[in-house]
Amino acid sequence: MIKIIIERRIMPGLEEEYEEAAREAMRHSLGARGFVGGESLVELGHSDRRLMITKWRDLRAWKEWYTSDERSRVMQRLLPILTEHPHCPAPTPGEPDKPTPLASGVSSAA
Repeated sequence: MIKIIIERRIMPGLEEEYEEAAREAMRHSLGARGFVGGESLVELGHSDRRLMITKWRDLRAWKEWYTSDERSRVMQRLLPILTEHPHCPAPTPGEPDKPTPLASGVSSAA
């Protein structure tokens, strides 16, 4: 199993719209092959910051979801609500400008 950590920053005043769009995105990912689960965390004192942690059976499952037409459609609703492109592991590990997913049991320093 792998965990994917995605950082998001929301435009001020659009937190409720983001929550609705994020719930819809999570509903779509529930049907993705290899999706195990996920959670959304709000940074204390910063309602515009979110950390999404999703769990996938393996890297192949994440790659399939990341490159899927369904995820692309869902992201079209989320992207205009964000202040910047989400920091999200790319589906191809090892490319110099793209982070790789954290292995199960490994956490990054805060």
